[in-house]
Amino acid sequence: MAKLTTGHEEKMKAAVCTKYGPPEVIKIMEVEKPVPKDNEVLIKVVATTCHIGDVRVRSFDVPLWQMIPFRLFLGIFKPKRNILGMELAGIVEAVGKDVKRFKVGDEVFATSGFQFGGQAEYICIPEDSKNVMKGLIALKPENMTFEQAAAGVSTGGLTALQVIRKCDIEDKKVLIYGASGSVGTYAVQLAVHFGGKVTGVCSTANLDMVRDLGAQNVLDYTKDEILESTEVYDVIFDAVGKMPAHLRKKFLKKGGLFLDINKDSGSGKGIGTKDLIFLKELVEKGVLKTVIDRTYPLDQIVEANIYVEKGHKKGHVVIEVAKIS
Repeated sequence: MAKLTTGHEEKMKAAVCTKYGPPEVIKIMEVEKPVPKDNEVLIKVVATTCHIGDVRVRSFDVPLWQMIPFRLFLGIFKPKRNILGMELAGIVEAVGKDVKRFKVGDEVFATSGFQFGGQAEYICIPEDSKNVMKGLIALKPENMTFEQAAAGVSTGGLTALQVIRKCDIEDKKVLIYGASGSVGTYAVQLAVHFGGKVTGVCSTANLDMVRDLGAQNVLDYTKDEILESTEVYDVIFDAVGKMPAHLRKKFLKKGGLFLDINKDSGSGKGIGTKDLIFLKELVEKGVLKTVIDRTYPLDQIVEANIYVEKGHKKGHVVIEVAKIS
């Protein structure tokens, strides 16, 4: 939990979730600046995001069956991890004595996992965590800005990679439902990279964007064309966890595989630094790109939450924490 300063510690500015509730419960405050442990890297955050995961924690919008374990983990009456933000990019400010892969001044990108903390001026991330939920860090892709690197490669990209690896999709017909979201945009690109014949499902406004990401076909879920389509698919990936049962039945080939983000992304077990570096290399080869919908300064984190909560964003909403000349 972020500690308010008493005037003796080094300070930093952070967006603090003071309790569960609407966007307005988030306040910009001065809190204690973290100090890296022996195996940790202290990052000066340049950009982070407002992620749907942040919104769900802040509002405590979780499925009923997850209510008790999430309350115990996140905090029964108010968030224990009260600085949100799961993905970020920035500059190494300091390193612990056991850190080998990074040095002061390195440009990096990272996920803080379920430790959160990205919506602040500084954060500590372990150098070589074995679990994505505890945070992962890698050198920033050379062909990305800090804002682009923060926008989901380390969360949406890793989540999409974990789910897609559950099957061999080469030469398979793949339907991605929610193809314009933070996971869906990476799912489309990764499925194409692994040889899938991809159809993306999204709204009218995002059809061209999903095509640009590599989908061979697109279906507009707001129009009758999705009901009129007679195609069936070897694999369906519901990247938002909202695909209606009748569409799943209609589109899934007999003997086909249905993947759901809520059930198949798991606890992050098995996802590690090597996977983040793998995605970094795909970015540098031009295979992956990020999609940024809007950018807000940290001081407008409430407005960012209001927008994300509407559920209509395409790709990512970036939060600018520091300006780098």
